[in-house]
Order: sequence, then structure tokens, then C-alpha cells
Amino acid sequence: MEIGQLAERFGVNAEEGAGGYFPCFLRRATGKRLLILTDETTLPLSASLQEVLRAEGTAFSVFCLPEREPVADIPTVERVVRAASSCDLLLAVGAGTLNDLCKRAGFLLGKPSAVLATAPSMDGYASGVTPLIENGFKITRQAQLAGDILLDYGLLSSAPSLMIGAGVGDILAKHCSLADWRLGAAMTGERHDAEAAGLTAEALKRCEESVPQLLGKETNERERGVRALTEALLVSGFAMAIAGNSRPASGAEHHMSHFLEMDFLARGERIPLHGIKVGLGTAVSLYLYRTLRARTERREFFCAYEEAERLPSSDYVLDLLEKFGCPTRFSALDVSRETVRRMLFEAYRIRDRFTILTLYCKYGLMEKTADELLERFY
Repeated sequence: MEIGQLAERFGVNAEEGAGGYFPCFLRRATGKRLLILTDETTLPLSASLQEVLRAEGTAFSVFCLPEREPVADIPTVERVVRAASSCDLLLAVGAGTLNDLCKRAGFLLGKPSAVLATAPSMDGYASGVTPLIENGFKITRQAQLAGDILLDYGLLSSAPSLMIGAGVGDILAKHCSLADWRLGAAMTGERHDAEAAGLTAEALKRCEESVPQLLGKETNERERGVRALTEALLVSGFAMAIAGNSRPASGAEHHMSHFLEMDFLARGERIPLHGIKVGLGTAVSLYLYRTLRARTERREFFCAYEEAERLPSSDYVLDLLEKFGCPTRFSALDVSRETVRRMLFEAYRIRDRFTILTLYCKYGLMEKTADELLERFY
């Protein structure tokens, strides 16, 4: 299914433009009071849009979060809610965190939100949920779909290679999230949505096909790759909206990422990009699937053995991430070996979902595997 069909299905204006000019969005914003949400990094990227809004006579104000890398937590959501209390429409200029803040604040206020995407770095642009930090824990909360997703492929193509690599990492994770979803359905009877799973598999295919262009030297080639990657990220987001949760796109690899994120927050350290942590978690999950049969032969694990036969190797993912300059070991993330060990034993508790990590931990396999994983991935 094409992006336009999915966007129409959910009443979303997924609009391509350039230089801040998005005609459909501008018509929708006419007569409304608009709040533009940025941080210090994305504020300059809103300049063209601000010029167009002034020329169109659209009333707007800018709320720039003073942090270079704000966190999607309750206090920050509350700051955005206060700033947006007198507006009619919220517009995030950014990627993951700013989009999440805008979607959640708009949901709480009962006001529509929009996003000008600045990097193809994650698949949350078109999802209706927001992961938030609450009391030191990562919790997924209800939000809303952004009513407008504004796509300037020149802008998106100018994103740093590391952010593009993070987007690739977030999509490569679907190898594991889809396997984990089928595993959960087989092991616990969890509901499985074939349409959402099929769309996610399509997003994964689009991403993998785009890699040669993303790594190309020519500007036009790179932009074609970024377009394909961005479409994959949007399809993944819409798949989550269809499923009603993040299950199609998030499995054990995301739980590992969330665990590490909470550690960085507790230490007051800069949090690595979501897709980078997820990419490393994907490598771990793939390794767990692919080596399971060699560790134990149990009838109830038949589904996991089947999944392992169609999954790529962990080296496949790490090699791709390395091409984009992404870290390929947890030690490169400024996280301790002991924290990664705890992640292996505790991250499955982040969500009440059965994954390959749940299988290893609940059936006593992780005790025999943790040192091997640390040697290979730390």
C-alpha cells in the first residue's frame, strides 16, 4: 500500500514541499494560531517555514526548548502544554523527541499537531503513541497521529549520516520485532494483525532496497535513497496505528534500547540516537534466535526455531550500521559492561510482551549465554 493511501485512510496530510512551502498545510493553518516547537538544533531549520508563514499572514509563535537534545519526559510535556495553551495547532520541527512531545501535548490539549520532519532517523512520525520517561522508566503513552507530516527531501537528505544510519537501524529492527510478534502469538496466544505485520515487512524491504542509494556519492542518488527510507519509516508508523500499539515495530531490541536509555538518564548523560541503540539490540536478538537450537531442543520452542531459519545474521546488521558510521559494540556508547549485563537479564520486563529475550530469561538460558553475548557485542 502506498503512503498516500495510508495517509488518506488515517486523515493525515503527508505533504511534500520545499523551502518551507507546503500549500495544503498552509491552507489548513489559515486563521489558526500556530505554535512552532523546536530545540536549539532545529530552530534554524524552521527559518524558511517562518518566512512563508509571515508572507501568508498566518499567526504563529515559536517555542524553542533551550536544550540541544531535549528529553520526552513529563516535565517537558508540561512545558509544551503550557506554551501551547493559547494556540490552535502545534507544529514540531524535528524528529523523534520533538514529534513525540508535540503529539502528546496536542493529545492532552485536544488540539491537532503536525511535524516538519528534519531527519529520517526513526519511525514515529506516523505513529499514534509516544514513549515517555516517567519516574525514570520508559512508558508508552497514548498520543495522536500528526495531522500533517511535512516532507522536504532536500532537508531530510542533509541530515548527518549517523541519523540516516539510525533510521536504517530502526527499520532493520523489524526483522526481530516481527519474529517476536509471531513468537508471542505462538507462545501466549497474543493477537497478531496480519495487515500491520505485512506493512511492516514491506517497510523493511523498502529500507533494505534503499541502502545502496543512501550510501551513494551523488546528491540525487542519496535523495532517492532518503525518500525510500522515509517512506519505509512512515509505513512502519502507520502499521503501528493499524495494530493499535507498537508491537509490529518494537520487540526485544527496543526493550534493550529503552533499558539503556533509562541508564543514560539516571547518569545525566547524553542519550545516543534511538536507532543506534535499537540496531545493536537487533544484532543481539538475531544472535539469540540463530543460536537457540544449538543451545536447547524443546518442542515448545518450535516457532522460535522456524523464525531463526528466515532471519539474517547479526553480522549482516552490524556491517550495514558500520557503513553509516554507527557504533557496532555497546562499549562505544559510553555504557558499562555491567549495565549491558543487567540489560540482558532485565530488559524483557520493560514491556509485557513475549520476545526472544523473554524466552531466554524465563527458561533459564540467559545465565549460560550472557558472557558469550558480552564477548561478542560489548
